[in-house]
Amino acid sequence: MVKFQRPILFLLLLIASLVSHSQLSVIVDSLKSALENTTTSEEKVELLDNLSRTLMSVDLKEGEKYGKELIFVAEESRDRELMVKAYISNGIRCSYWAGAGNISFANQSISYYKKALEIAKESRFEKYVVSALIQLAAVHLLILENDNAMDYANQASSAVSILDNDSLQSRVFLIQGDAHLAKNSKIQALRFYLSSLRLAERLKSALLLRESYLKLSNFYAGIGDHDRAIDYYVMAFNKLEETKAKNAPYQKVVDINSIGNLYAAKKNYDISIHYHEKSIRMADSLNFPNLKIPAYLSLLNEYLEGNKPQKALEYFNSTSGKNLQDFLSKFRMSGIIDQAYGVIYTNLNQLDSAGYYLNKAAPFFDKNNNQTQKINFDFQQARYYNKNGENDKAIDLLLQVKEAAIHIGLLDLTEKVAKELDTLYTKKKDFKLASQYNSMYHIYKDSIQQLNKEKELAQVEAQDEQDRIERIQQEEAEAKRRRNNIQYLAITIGIVVLFIALVVLGMFKVSATTIKMIGFFAFLMFFEFIFLIFKKNIYSITKGEPWKDLLFMIGLAAVLLPLHHWLEHKVIKYLTSHNRLTAAGYHIRSKIFGRTKNKEQ
Repeated sequence: MVKFQRPILFLLLLIASLVSHSQLSVIVDSLKSALENTTTSEEKVELLDNLSRTLMSVDLKEGEKYGKELIFVAEESRDRELMVKAYISNGIRCSYWAGAGNISFANQSISYYKKALEIAKESRFEKYVVSALIQLAAVHLLILENDNAMDYANQASSAVSILDNDSLQSRVFLIQGDAHLAKNSKIQALRFYLSSLRLAERLKSALLLRESYLKLSNFYAGIGDHDRAIDYYVMAFNKLEETKAKNAPYQKVVDINSIGNLYAAKKNYDISIHYHEKSIRMADSLNFPNLKIPAYLSLLNEYLEGNKPQKALEYFNSTSGKNLQDFLSKFRMSGIIDQAYGVIYTNLNQLDSAGYYLNKAAPFFDKNNNQTQKINFDFQQARYYNKNGENDKAIDLLLQVKEAAIHIGLLDLTEKVAKELDTLYTKKKDFKLASQYNSMYHIYKDSIQQLNKEKELAQVEAQDEQDRIERIQQEEAEAKRRRNNIQYLAITIGIVVLFIALVVLGMFKVSATTIKMIGFFAFLMFFEFIFLIFKKNIYSITKGEPWKDLLFMIGLAAVLLPLHHWLEHKVIKYLTSHNRLTAAGYHIRSKIFGRTKNKEQ
């Protein structure tokens, strides 16, 4: 079941994916400059890859231009690996807009990936075969072709099984999780995500850990466990620096806004707005206006979701709203602007204005091949007709929405449509049809309740799986603690034995140099062991902050180092200069060796 969302909400994910790959215009200029000065095909392919994808959120025509140049350079080189990389790069570039329902870009993306897959298979580049299959699965998920996505995900699983590549296996697990989640196989999806996470932990890969955390965040958000979704997103955010990605400062802006969206989902609007405003400030600090677009859209959606149409109108007409409108117009999505005004004015009961903007937006959605977006718009338009007293138009449109929603599997929307049709037919005094749709409403309501029970089961299973992972981690931590304690005990015994040997040597006529050497190592081990113990236990004080660690260690050294030299000097001097110890040593030696000689005789 695909969850129904209010109109215009879908666009947020698109823009987030775009700006996360964007850089400042100065970066674009630097890439162009580097491209002019490079000579090798490998360098050109890398630069054109970055440039064409970056420009997709700045200038579509420019992005397309450099994308085609990338393919030309790779083809001209006749280097099969460069050719595969070029086609995959162009597939990723076009996929940015596939998620917005642009079927033309979706088809281009699929075509590029299939070309990359063909070359990779012919050249026996198994690693790139798997990568292309993963991307094909991902783009089919974007356009809601879930069966095709599952097929490609399974092919990727088969292809990666013959490779010794845990990193690639982790990504295959993630796409398999996505495919199962799209098919509502929640438990199976969770198992794949956790399998990816376990591999990432074993590899200690910050990038794979971040990707796994993001998928788990999305999973828990989908089953309504918003707190856990926030936990995982924060963990993903904290891993961003470790990935050492060039776009990390820009991705942080998007991440902060996304965390705000999760707070909005749990109706904690004060905190969500704080995160959105923080995201805007961060984008300002980077001097990159496009990075503010996700936060602008999030704020607008929150006013609509919170049933605050007047606040939404004021915001949409503000400077921030105008910036959002300029962005949408630039990327040929002005229909979204008209839709937003139509939604706002409908909720304000300003029906003349609502009708004007919804009629103006209609051609945009008629041409748009994304069925989910079209259904959302039609449902909103039917609500307008209902409020405006145009019952027949509302009924006709709702019947179309019902058929499309059932086909896609939008049970939430089908339930809403059935309830609206019940009300409309009652108004028309057609009680037979009203009763029919009332029955349909209750059927779908019961179905959704059943799914909610399955959702609760998924939460229980998810908690159980999480507890299992935590138990394993605790067992590993306990095993590590026991190993460390054994090592500490062994070191302590070793130091004690060394000092006993040092004292015993002082009882014999052993050269002062030997005693000094052994004494040096004994005291060195003893004081370094003290350093080790202190360093192990200062984390609770310093929290791992380098400057605090440094100050603590300097203070400790200031105390222990003089003590080390003084004590070592005193003990060695004592052991090498007192004859009474030598006499005692002679007595012990004669006692031991004397008995031995008597026995031999």
